Amino acid sequence: MYYHSFYIAKKYAKLLTRQLSDSDFDVIFAPACASETAFLEITTPIVIVEDANFALLHNYYAQFSNLLQRSYYEANTLEGLALTKAALVLHPSPWARLSSLENYHVAQEKVYAVPFGANVDTPPPAEVALTRKKSDQCTLFFIGVDWERKGGAIAFETLLKLEELGIQAELTICGCVPPPQFSHERMKVIPFLNRKDEKQRREMEKLFETSDFLFLPTRGECYGMVFCEASSYGLPSITTDTGGVSGAVTNGENGFMLPLSAGGAEYAELIAKVYRDDQRYAELVQSSRAAYENRLNWDAWGMTVTKLIHEMLEREEAS
Repeated sequence: MYYHSFYIAKKYAKLLTRQLSDSDFDVIFAPACASETAFLEITTPIVIVEDANFALLHNYYAQFSNLLQRSYYEANTLEGLALTKAALVLHPSPWARLSSLENYHVAQEKVYAVPFGANVDTPPPAEVALTRKKSDQCTLFFIGVDWERKGGAIAFETLLKLEELGIQAELTICGCVPPPQFSHERMKVIPFLNRKDEKQRREMEKLFETSDFLFLPTRGECYGMVFCEASSYGLPSITTDTGGVSGAVTNGENGFMLPLSAGGAEYAELIAKVYRDDQRYAELVQSSRAAYENRLNWDAWGMTVTKLIHEMLEREEAS
């Protein structure tokens, strides 16, 4: 928690205040910069963007768990100071917005939930995404570097339960190597794909194009831009209703979320039900792509945020 301490925050403030004092900016845009802005002494309006605040991260992510009392106090205080100082606070999910309102008492008129977009340079054309057809074998795509936090064990259990339900399924793991006890003839492991490499990037795109579901039964997630990316391909997401996932996934629109308590049996039943219903699956493909085009892209985020910044500046000028 060194970077979320009073000592470092004051160092940031001294340096940045000096650097910004002779500058003429309309707005300071500060993504994930609570520590950097908490003690900042400027009159320029600050816009903070973060997927989650400290109150949500505490004891939710491993690196923010089991903290010393002093570390907790300083990190939480810095978050509160930064959010109070900010003229506009932007989160990608209602989960994070509610926390800023309830845990830090940020004024309602300056905190908003605006979903982030898909990190795809060239999303597939709509006419390509909308021609998606389910495969003969139910193909599940699991992506993430943290097998445990992303719910890898549940994904594996789901593969086995689908077999019991009479559905031939395949599970592709990309981004991590499962522990050795998780092995199956219809489970493929791709330890890493580098999107900067054209061949590997195309392999990643192929996984989005040919899978039937993005399957991520995550145990902890502040948002999940991969769900936005899946939607750009018309690929429905099956995941967990935890953290800020509901900012990216809407039940029945671009996928489904199950409670954190759900295990492989519950996920298998859900996947089997959707997979067996050709019409329902086709509708999900259509509505997943529509979710991307309507709100889960960076152009939509930019237009909404631009409007909010202009409204904030008008309030600042009038006050």
